[in-house]
Amino acid sequence: MSKSKWAIGIVSVLAVMTLAGCGNSKSASTKTTKPTLPTSYSSKKKAISGGTLKVAEVNSSAFKGIWDDALTSNAEDTDVMQFGNEALFKYDKNFKYIKGGAADLSLNQKAKTATIKINPKVKWSDGKSLVAQDVAYAYKVLANKATQSEYYTGSIQNIVGIQAYHSGKAKDISGVQIKNKHTVVIHFKQMKPGMKTSGNGYIWENAEPYHYIKNISFSKLASSPQVRKHPLFYGPYKMSKVVSGESVEFTRNKYYYGGTPKLKKITVQVVSADSITAAIKAHKYDLAIGGVPSSQYKKIKQVSGYTMTGKNALAYDYLGFNLGKYDAKTGKNVMNKNSKMANPSLRKAIAYAMNIDAVEKKFSNGLGSRLTTLIPPVFSQYHDKSAKGFPLNLKKANALLNKAGYKKGKDGYRTDPKGKKLTIHLAEMEGNANTQAIVQNYIQQWKKIGLRVKLTNGRLLDMNNFYEKVQANSSDIDMFEAAWSLSSEPSPADLFNENAPYNMGRFVTKENTKLLNNIDSQKAFNTNYRVKAFKKWQEYMNKEAAYVPENTVLNWYPVNNRVKNFYLTGNSTVANGLQTNWSKVQVTSNSLSK
Repeated sequence: MSKSKWAIGIVSVLAVMTLAGCGNSKSASTKTTKPTLPTSYSSKKKAISGGTLKVAEVNSSAFKGIWDDALTSNAEDTDVMQFGNEALFKYDKNFKYIKGGAADLSLNQKAKTATIKINPKVKWSDGKSLVAQDVAYAYKVLANKATQSEYYTGSIQNIVGIQAYHSGKAKDISGVQIKNKHTVVIHFKQMKPGMKTSGNGYIWENAEPYHYIKNISFSKLASSPQVRKHPLFYGPYKMSKVVSGESVEFTRNKYYYGGTPKLKKITVQVVSADSITAAIKAHKYDLAIGGVPSSQYKKIKQVSGYTMTGKNALAYDYLGFNLGKYDAKTGKNVMNKNSKMANPSLRKAIAYAMNIDAVEKKFSNGLGSRLTTLIPPVFSQYHDKSAKGFPLNLKKANALLNKAGYKKGKDGYRTDPKGKKLTIHLAEMEGNANTQAIVQNYIQQWKKIGLRVKLTNGRLLDMNNFYEKVQANSSDIDMFEAAWSLSSEPSPADLFNENAPYNMGRFVTKENTKLLNNIDSQKAFNTNYRVKAFKKWQEYMNKEAAYVPENTVLNWYPVNNRVKNFYLTGNSTVANGLQTNWSKVQVTSNSLSK
């Protein structure tokens, strides 16, 4: 979970339909038949030479366009840049590191080191070789305070000397050693059980073009033309044109070490969730990625000329509560025990009042289901199958509030335990055409237990504004609905520990720290111990309800039938599922199949 990205919130995956009849006091059954979708598609027709792949990035807001893994903070940018942005290391279908990538990784548990050996054939898209300095500099970009990288986490602080560099006490990171032009050795304080798996958070899987950005101050790097307009990649394609927030054009990276890419061009266009069905019906795109709403699955499935592909998402939606602040000086989350949402009974009551089961059953076309813990079932070894989560139970919700001293007034709304008027502000992101109705459904559910809930700013928020306000713990946000796009290593530390910037609710307790440490401890090299540690943490987080798990879905992607060699399995540049080897994708015609 460590290299997590923000993703579109829960409302984007629900249906464009009325929610009438979903307010039953008992939880609805979730026994729906999920569609079985292939994880690959390849046209049987002969491929043409070159051609353009047309990709729709489904998003209701403009993308930020920060084309650097260490500096971006949302899944949309990652989606868009994946066609050039190849990870350093190759891994198998179980996300275990293997040899054969841009660099190879080897671990030495006794010496507490990771050795990175770069393939000497790898070059950036400007023709310059990928060298050790590029790998080493990436850790400085992560750790320098001026970049404000959200990936400077508790996990990355396991590198020897990185905290001294972050605090300004050292000019270099002593634990990142350049051995020669193509070799870097990383020294750790402790070896961790997840280090053999991609996405572990302890080993950064990207490089920075040192020769290209070395003269840019860290504070200006994210806004520089080198990052925003003309980024360098060593993957199969390079960015040749960027229309800010709207579209990106990729052309071949002639220096790609994996051979000449098959396609001449890839275009990526932002398309709103409300418009994607019409766009697919008009055969405008070969592929739709990002937040394609589950509600539109049946309509898009019926469109001729497309094949539906999919796989279980490394992602989930959740409800978070504003419980404190992030102290940038100390790099720690600070929980406010007197915050409006500090009482676990209030948080659990809110969770039990939500009719997620009924919503999913009725409107997700079988693609979604209520999530019962903060470790989704896709991590089958670690997910607590016995957990019940928060099924709809208004009686239990009312009992929790009554016992905690939240009394109902004559107007039907509750006051806080001190007798003061209680208004809870909910931050919601813009989604599809029915987002407002879905949000109002939950507000009505909370009204049934006497809670007055209003939208922050009285409206749905633009994606970028939403992120900024939530990350800043704005005083007009008491709770927020969002989602995570996860990495392939399930440790939740970099989302929920004391040092995690992504711990947006700022939930911090000694018990949580202890349980998280157990998951990544030396003892956790024993798989049975780690499984038990995961279960204890899931039980604790459901008890505290600082973050309420909402739903997880089957990611699905309509692929036009002129496409060859499209795979969701194998090596992924983004955990939610698209392939690393875009260089092999082809098309069989200059026109989309109809």
